[in-house]
Amino acid sequence: MPHRYALFMLVYSIIFFTVTLNAQDNVHRKPEQKEDISSHANLFNGDEILHFKLVGKLNKLFSDRSDSNSYHPILLQYFEADSNLVSIQLRVKTRGHFRRMKGNCKMPPLLLEFPKEQNKKSIFRKEHKLKLVVPCQGDDYVIREWLVYKIFNLISEKSFRGRLVQVEFEDSLKQRKPETHYCILLEDEKKVAERNDSYVWKPKMFPMQSTNKEEFKKLAVFEYMIGNTDWSVPYLQNIILIAQDSAKAPVAIPYDFDHAGIVDASYAGAAPELGISSVRDRLYRGYCEPDKKNFAETFKLFNSLKNDIYDLYKNCPLLGKKYLKFVDSYLDDFYRTINNDRIIEAEFGKPCREDIHVELRGLKK
Repeated sequence: MPHRYALFMLVYSIIFFTVTLNAQDNVHRKPEQKEDISSHANLFNGDEILHFKLVGKLNKLFSDRSDSNSYHPILLQYFEADSNLVSIQLRVKTRGHFRRMKGNCKMPPLLLEFPKEQNKKSIFRKEHKLKLVVPCQGDDYVIREWLVYKIFNLISEKSFRGRLVQVEFEDSLKQRKPETHYCILLEDEKKVAERNDSYVWKPKMFPMQSTNKEEFKKLAVFEYMIGNTDWSVPYLQNIILIAQDSAKAPVAIPYDFDHAGIVDASYAGAAPELGISSVRDRLYRGYCEPDKKNFAETFKLFNSLKNDIYDLYKNCPLLGKKYLKFVDSYLDDFYRTINNDRIIEAEFGKPCREDIHVELRGLKK
């Protein structure tokens, strides 16, 4: 998508990271110096695209996708405002379930572990572990998934923050060609909890009916809006629970949206047991609410955010016209639904009439 990138370069301020590796391990081209980003108060404040480079034995790292996978040394470097090149030695390993499998994705998602001691000016100085969402089968899907995180940020402060980045991957042993991709840096779950004066809680088979009701309705309607069915509270499938204390109901927070209909990834599929043929087909997977008036405040919130949600897509120069047209239609259909009493009864009343509560451990594909 060269034309989109060129347009993006004109709209956004460009911030560049680059990476080198120890001399005994590799030799690669001199990094290009661009605008400093180390002055950002927080990695997840702002929407500028961050650019950095990862160098190491990437072929070995990307091939290590088993359940017994291990960390691999990778070096990250970037320029500060005074032109100093800051090096950060990372430990990196593959992660995930569906996207970690070679048969599903060309590149596996990664977990970046930063050292405890870092340069106090580093933009990563407060980070220990960060997930890096990489393209499974195309950069477009990563950009679309990032926007889904942005939607839920509008809906609730109790949400994961994601930062769109552009990463250049270079194998130090030249066992794979250098490649550059859009990726997502995802906020650590412990930081999500800390921002909300809570801690991450991992109970076994906790019922969704026992979570914070207002926050759960936001989550469940959001998942319906984006056409995502790949989640489960009891199995903590693409869900974390955070709690302030034992006396208060925990809050369920979603993540991982590449199988959502609004992302429309070519590889995405719905679990057969759910009875839908396409990820574009919406299915409300919350619990039974006999009185549909209980959704009134939730729908009111979504209606109040309508323009902001549409604007996320309209103002993103990295999206093609065909996809923008699809998103408009897909969101239009959602808003028609939540503003029509008859359709509300049909769609959001399903848990009261049908046995659709299939708890997913994860998509088995």
